[in-house]
Amino acid sequence: MFTGLSAFPLTPLLNDDIDEAAFIRLLTRLTHADVNSLGVLGSTGSYAYLTREQRKRVTVIAKAHAGKIPVMTSIGAISTAEVLRLAEDAQSAGADALLLPAMSYQPLNDDEVYSLYEDVSANVSVPVCVYDNPRCTHFSFSENLLSRIAALPQIRAIKMPGAPTEAGTITDRVRRLRSRVPQHVALGVSADAFAVDGLNAGCDVWFSVCGGLFPRTAKAIADAAARHDQQQVAALSERFTPLWALFTQHGGGIRVIAAAATLLGLVSPECLPRPLKALGRDDVAEIAAVLRATGLE
Repeated sequence: MFTGLSAFPLTPLLNDDIDEAAFIRLLTRLTHADVNSLGVLGSTGSYAYLTREQRKRVTVIAKAHAGKIPVMTSIGAISTAEVLRLAEDAQSAGADALLLPAMSYQPLNDDEVYSLYEDVSANVSVPVCVYDNPRCTHFSFSENLLSRIAALPQIRAIKMPGAPTEAGTITDRVRRLRSRVPQHVALGVSADAFAVDGLNAGCDVWFSVCGGLFPRTAKAIADAAARHDQQQVAALSERFTPLWALFTQHGGGIRVIAAAATLLGLVSPECLPRPLKALGRDDVAEIAAVLRATGLE
């Protein structure tokens, strides 16, 4: 489940509801590329903007079209009670794993976050992936906290941000965590621009936004990492570099990936949940130029 490329697609909307036809088009690209797993309802999948019913429907659709590819789905919500309801929905829909961020309105402390994972671990029967995403959740996991959480029964992976911190690079963090978490807990890198560093540092899995739209190129990178071919990982990643620069320019990947998916004819121009808006004409033209120059399709 937690190896290679875990591809995170958009959840395209149409008139404020799931655009099922567009979502299936995205899933088909991923299954044809034989990605290692599907990560639906990630941050690029807009989980925080969707209703409970919509989220279950996304998981049902993903499972119906995933074939033999395992599906992980997010159960992030502000209250533990809602998280547990979402976990029940996801498991009944057939999810193979659960992705759990530490969402909040009031700032959380380490003990509160630990209790969230403790409660979920005690009430689910499928693997749980810890989602460390401080940019969106405004909570940063310390290595001590990750070590405590990783010892819980159902925890099987940690999805780490790639950005350097005061504690050093992702390479430093991977090496330290390897000695502090059980061997059965996979370590994964999620920030696409830092994928090379994470994979070359020994991450088991790449949780990829680009993989959700350009799975063949992303899968080639993950496969090269599995062969420990660091030169090939770096060389193949150069193709994504201009796109990753646009992620930074536009405050994250979701708007850029939505625009790229629109240019490829896969989703409607207004596929994001409001208040998020599609990028303007000039920005879309810049993304189109990057797609042409890199040959991404």
